[in-house]
Amino acid sequence: MPAPKPHRAIVGRVTGYADEAAAYLRRRRMTRKPFARVQHAGGRSTAYAPDSDAGRALFAAAARLIDAAR
Repeated sequence: MPAPKPHRAIVGRVTGYADEAAAYLRRRRMTRKPFARVQHAGGRSTAYAPDSDAGRALFAAAARLIDAAR
């Protein structure tokens, strides 16, 4: 079997990189969900989901701050 032509090897490598990049973006999009993160004194942080009581309160407070800044 003859060796593949050089340009085909390069195209295959670039296609592989593009496939990996597309898969990374799909995974990132699937895992990105809204949350509110609160930084505490001492460096500790807590993340709140938007459907929790604290999360709803934080999202509402953030919306009011954004509206006030407009």
